[in-house]
Amino acid sequence: MTSDFNPPPKSLSILASVGGVVTAIIAIAGLNYWSKQLYSTGTVLKTEISTSHSDTPGNAVQAIATLDAQSLVLPGTPITPSQAIISKTPYIAPGVGTLTPEETAIAHQAWLYFRRNWNDSTGLVNSVDGFTSVTMWDQAAAIAALVSARELNIVSASEFEAKMGKMLQTLASMPLYKRELPNKVYNSQTLVPLNYGQLEKKEEIGWSAIDLGRMAIWLKIVGAKYPQFQSKIEAVWQHWQVQRLTKNGQMYGTAVINGKEQYNQEGRLGYENYAAYGLKIWGLNVKQALNYQSHVAFANLYGKGVPYDQRNYENSGANNYVLSEPYILDGIETGFQALPKAYADRILAAQEARYLTTKQLTAVTEDNLDRPPYFVYSSLLVNGEAWATITDTQKKYNNLRFLSAKAAIGWHVLYNTAYTRQLFNFVHTNLKSDKGWYNGFYESLKQPNQALTANNNGVILESLLYKQVGQPLTVWAGVKSATSSAK
Repeated sequence: MTSDFNPPPKSLSILASVGGVVTAIIAIAGLNYWSKQLYSTGTVLKTEISTSHSDTPGNAVQAIATLDAQSLVLPGTPITPSQAIISKTPYIAPGVGTLTPEETAIAHQAWLYFRRNWNDSTGLVNSVDGFTSVTMWDQAAAIAALVSARELNIVSASEFEAKMGKMLQTLASMPLYKRELPNKVYNSQTLVPLNYGQLEKKEEIGWSAIDLGRMAIWLKIVGAKYPQFQSKIEAVWQHWQVQRLTKNGQMYGTAVINGKEQYNQEGRLGYENYAAYGLKIWGLNVKQALNYQSHVAFANLYGKGVPYDQRNYENSGANNYVLSEPYILDGIETGFQALPKAYADRILAAQEARYLTTKQLTAVTEDNLDRPPYFVYSSLLVNGEAWATITDTQKKYNNLRFLSAKAAIGWHVLYNTAYTRQLFNFVHTNLKSDKGWYNGFYESLKQPNQALTANNNGVILESLLYKQVGQPLTVWAGVKSATSSAK
C-alpha cells in the first residue's frame, strides 16, 4: 500500500449533501484508466457467453460482467414487514465457541498491524499502514482490536491497560471541530485536525455521525466490560458536544464547502441503522434513522431479493451502496438489533448465488486499494446498477472489484456454512502478510489487494472475539440498552 493517501471514511459517500456535493474528495492526478469499466451504463454487454474451457482471462471477465448485469431484476422478491423484524433475542451464530488453532493464528496475524501502527504518544492508530492519519471510524476499529487482543491473550493486561488508558485520555482532550465533535481526520501523532491525504496543514472539515456512531458502540462496550475505564469513557462523551449529532430522529453530519459549513442528514440503509444504534444506546433520539423499513425496496440479484435504500444519488444526492460490512458489524456487535437478520441473510445469499453462477468467490464491501483510486465501494447494488465498484464520485472501477478479507471472515463467523468456509479458507491461504492481513483479492487481476488497514484487521479481530465468547459483543460486555432514555 502506498503511504501517500488516506481514504475518506464511511460517512463521506453516504452523506446526503446539498446538490449532491461530496466533500473532501482528493483529486489524484494521472489516474490510470487503462482498463475501462465492463459495462459503463448498466446495460448488458453484447457478448456471447462461452461455456468453453479455453476462454482467455479477458473473456471470462466479460462473461461474468454480462452475467452480473443480467442478474438484476426489479422489483425484487420482498421481505414482508412482518418477517423483517428485529428479534427480541440477539442472534448467536452456529458453531461459536473456542477458537481453533488456525483461527487463533489468524488473530495473532491481524494484531501485527496494530503493533506497527500504534502511536504511543497519543494512543491513536494509523488508518493505513505507515501513514499517520486516522478517522474516528478506524480508531473505533482499533478499540475493537485492542479489546479482542486482550481477551484472546495476545496482549498482556498491563499493555492493554496502558494502551486503552492513553487512547481514552486523548479522545477526552483532543481538539474538536468548532469545539463540538471530533474532526473527520487527525494526524495520529500530533492530533492536528486534517483534511484527507494531508499530514501537516491544520484544517477542520466537519464531523461524521456515522463514524461517531461506531465509536459510541465501542465506548459503551469498553465502559461496561472494564469498569476501571468507566470514568474515562464518560469524560470522552462529556468532551463531545453531541446535541447536533441528531435532529428530528435523524443523524446529521457536517461538511465544509468553500469555507462554509453544511449540515446534512447522514446515512443510508445499512450504515445508517448500525451507527444510529450506537447513538441510541447513549440516549440520543435516532428513531427515524433506526427505521429500516421507511425507505427500503428489494432487487433480485441472481434470484435473491436484496434490500436496498430507495434514496439514491439521482433523487437524494447520496449513493445508496449495498455492502456487506454494516450487516456483519451489526451481527457481531449487537446480534442484529439494528437491522433484521433477514436482510443480512439476503445480502449473503446473493453473493453465494453469484458464486454458484459464475464460480467467482464473492464477498464484497468497501475498502482501501493498493492503487488508484485507493478507496472504492464494491457493492451488490448501487444507484440501480448491480455489482458495481465505484468511488463516491460515481467513477467506476469494476476491474478492481475484490474479495474482501474482513467480509469473508465476518460472514463465516456469523453463518458458518459451506460457502463461508470457502471464503474463510481463501483468505487464510492467499492474503497473509508479515504486517497483518491484506484487504482482499482482485477478481480480474488475480492478485492480492495489498492495502493494509486498521479497519480490515480490526474487523477480523472482533469477528474472532465474537466466535470465542459466543455472544454479540454488546451482550457479552453487558451494555445496557438506553431505549427508555432516548429523548
